[in-house]
Amino acid sequence: MLPSIAQRLASELNVREAQVAATVALLDEGASVPFISRYRKEATGALDDTQLRNLDERLRYLRELEERRTAIVASVEEQGKLTDELKEQLLLADTKQRLEDLYLPYKPKRRTKAQIAREAGIEPLADALLENPKLTPETQATAYINTEAGFADEKAVLDGAKQILMERFSEEPELSGRLRDAFWQDGLLSSRVIKGQEDAGAKFRDYFEQDEKLAKTPSHRALAMFRGRNEGFLSLSIKLAGEEALLSHPYESVIAERFGVKDTGRAADKWLNEVVRWTWKVKLYTRLETELLTRLRELAEEAAIQVFADNLKDVLLAAPAGPKTTLALDPGIRTGCKVAVVDATGKLLDHATIYPHQPKNQWRESLAVLAALCQKHQVELIAIGNGTASRETDKLVGELLASGAKASKVMVNEAGASIYSASEFAAREFPDLDVTIRGAVSIGRRLQDPLAELVKIEPKSIGVGQYQHDVSQVQLARSLDAVVEDCVNGVGVDLNMASAPLLARTSGLSTGLAENIVALRDEQGAFTSRRQLLDVKRLGPKAYEQCAGFLRIRDAKNPLDASAVHPEAYPLVEKIAKANQRDVASLIGDTSFLKSLNAADYTDERFGLPTVTDILKELDKPGRDPRPEFKAAEFLEGVEDIKDLKPGMVLEGVVTNVANFGAFVDIGVHQDGLVHISALADTFIKDPRDVVKAGDIIKVKVMEIDVERRRIALSCRMSDQPGENNSTAGASNARGTRQAATHNKQAAKQQQAVTGNTLGDLLLAAQKKKQGK
Repeated sequence: MLPSIAQRLASELNVREAQVAATVALLDEGASVPFISRYRKEATGALDDTQLRNLDERLRYLRELEERRTAIVASVEEQGKLTDELKEQLLLADTKQRLEDLYLPYKPKRRTKAQIAREAGIEPLADALLENPKLTPETQATAYINTEAGFADEKAVLDGAKQILMERFSEEPELSGRLRDAFWQDGLLSSRVIKGQEDAGAKFRDYFEQDEKLAKTPSHRALAMFRGRNEGFLSLSIKLAGEEALLSHPYESVIAERFGVKDTGRAADKWLNEVVRWTWKVKLYTRLETELLTRLRELAEEAAIQVFADNLKDVLLAAPAGPKTTLALDPGIRTGCKVAVVDATGKLLDHATIYPHQPKNQWRESLAVLAALCQKHQVELIAIGNGTASRETDKLVGELLASGAKASKVMVNEAGASIYSASEFAAREFPDLDVTIRGAVSIGRRLQDPLAELVKIEPKSIGVGQYQHDVSQVQLARSLDAVVEDCVNGVGVDLNMASAPLLARTSGLSTGLAENIVALRDEQGAFTSRRQLLDVKRLGPKAYEQCAGFLRIRDAKNPLDASAVHPEAYPLVEKIAKANQRDVASLIGDTSFLKSLNAADYTDERFGLPTVTDILKELDKPGRDPRPEFKAAEFLEGVEDIKDLKPGMVLEGVVTNVANFGAFVDIGVHQDGLVHISALADTFIKDPRDVVKAGDIIKVKVMEIDVERRRIALSCRMSDQPGENNSTAGASNARGTRQAATHNKQAAKQQQAVTGNTLGDLLLAAQKKKQGK
C-alpha cells in the first residue's frame, strides 16, 4: 500500500509523522501558518513558516491526488475492467502523471479508429500478427474483410489492425513514463517564427530560430517563447538533434523491445516495424510533446511566481523611515507636482499643487509653497516619487533644503500608488480628494511604513514580478497572499493605527472583521486592551485566538499587550514574575535578568521549552520590528536623464527588481539599468538573490548605454571596463569566453526580447507614463 499522506509528507519534508499530523489538524481547524509557526511550536516540533508553507502546498497536491485516484478507480470499476492488478497499480500511483498514464487506456474518449476496428472484429488479427510474426499479414487479413463496417479489402483491414496496436502500444503506462523522462532530458525546445509574421513579431526576433535543451530552458526564456506562441508569432515544438531524428530515432527501438518486435525477415516483421514507427511518430511523440510543453510551462510559471514572491517579500519588509511628519511629492510636468503633508500617523494634514517645471516654470513660487508647508507642519521627511520629472523635482527639493528647511529628502518608488489612489478604499478614505493627491499621500505613507501602505494594493500591481500575467493567476494569488500574510504577521500590527486592509491581512481576520474593528475604534476610541477585541462584532474566540498575538497596543493597561506574547501565555509570564518576586512590567527590557533565567524551569504541560524560550526573548525586546534600519540612496547630482550617463560612471542605485537573469537598478535617470547575473559578483553565482534583493542600495558601473532603445547595461564589478567582454562571472569563473558570449546574448535578450508584462515592459510602461504625464 502507498504510505498515508502524513507519512509521505513526513518523508518528503524530513520531519516526524507526528509533526505532520499535528500541523494538518491545525490547518484543517482553520489556523493560519503564522499562528501555527509562532504559537504552536510544541505541537509541530517547531516547524518554521517556510516548512509550513511547503507542507500546506504539498498537502493540497496530495489531497487532489487522492480525490483523482478515487474518481479513476470508480470510473474503471464502473466499466467492469478493474482487475486486482490494475487496482493495486492505481492505489500505488504516487504522482498525478502516473495515475493518468494508468488510466489512459480506460479513459472515456471519442470513438477512435482503433475502436472502430475492434467493433469490426479485427483485434484477433492484430493479436495474431504480434504473437506470431511468421504469419503473412495480407493472407491473414482476407478473413477479416467487412465491407459493411468499412473494411472492404486487405489494406483497410491491416490499417485497422495497425490502429489497434498503435493505441495499445502508446497507452502502455511503463513505456509512456520511460519515454517521457528520456524525451525531457534529450529533447530540444525549438522555436520558429511563423511565416509572414517576421515584422509584426519583431519583438520576439531572438526566438525566430532557436533550439535549446528542453530540461535546461530558463523560466524567463520559456515564458517569453510561450507568449510569442500565444500571440501568434512563434511556433514551438520539441525535437531531438536533427529533424530526421523524428523519422527514425532510438526511441522506436525502445517501443519495439517492449513489445518484442524484431526484424529477422519474417513475413510480418516489416508490417510490425511500421506499426512501431507510426506509434512513435503519430501517437507517442505528439502526446509527449504536448505533455512536456505543459510541464515546461508549469515549471517556468512556478519559477516566475517564486521570483515574484521573493521580490514582494523584500519590498514589503523594506526599512520604514518611521512615524515622522512627511511632505510627499508626486512629480509631474504639464499637470504639475502634487503635494501632500501627512503626520506621523499617516493622517493627511495639508495638500497643494505646484508647477515648477514646463510649461509654467513657477520655480520660485513652488519653493515658497514648499517652504511654507514645511514650516507650518514641522516637516521631517520629504518623499519624492520616482516617476515623471522626479530628478527635476529632486533638484527643487535640494534647493529648498539648501535655503534652510530642516528635513531629509528620499526618492520613493511610486509603483502602485496610482492603483491605490483609484481604489475603492482610497475613495472611502478621501472621498473629496483628487485622485492625484491621493497618490501623493500614498507616496508619503510608503516612506513612513512600506508594509502598511503596500498592503492596500493588490500584490500583482506592486510591479516586482516576472511575467506575472502569463502564469496561473490562482496560483500566483495564493503565493503572493501567503507572502503578505507572513510579512504582516512577522512584523506585527498596531491595533490603534492600522488601516482595515492591514488588519485584514492579520492572522484570523477577514475583511469584514477588519472593518468591524475600525468601526468600533472610531466609535469608542483607541483600544486599551486586547480583550476588547472580543467586543468587536462577529469576532469570536477562534478569531481572537488567531489574531491577538499579532496585534499590538502601545501604552496598554497590560504591558504584554504591546508585545508578541500571546494572551493565552499571560499566566505563564505572571508565574515567572511571581517566582522571582517581580511584577510583569519590571521584567520587560531587563536583559541581564531575563538571560539569567533557565527556560526549562518554567515549562509545564501546556507550555514547552520552545514557547518559554520565545517568551523570554520577547520580554527582552517586546514588539521588536524585524525590518532593517532605514537608509536612502544618494543619486549623483547632474545625472538626471539617460543622456547624462557616460560609460565608466560609478553610481549609487536602488535594486528595484530581481529576475532569474539579473537585477534592475534605479540610478535616477527614469530608466532602470540591468546588471546581468554574470556581472553581479566577482565569483560565479547561480541565483541573483544570493547577492542582491529588491530594495538594496548598491554601487554600479555604467558599461553601455543605448539612448535610442533606452537600455542601460550596468556592472557591480568595479574592475570591469566598458567595451571589454565583461560577461564572465569573474576571474575565478573558468568557463571562458564561450560562457561570456552566451551571457552577452542572454543579457541582450532580456532587455529587448519581449514586451507586454515582462520586467522590461514594466520599466518601459513606467517610462512611457513619465513621458506622457
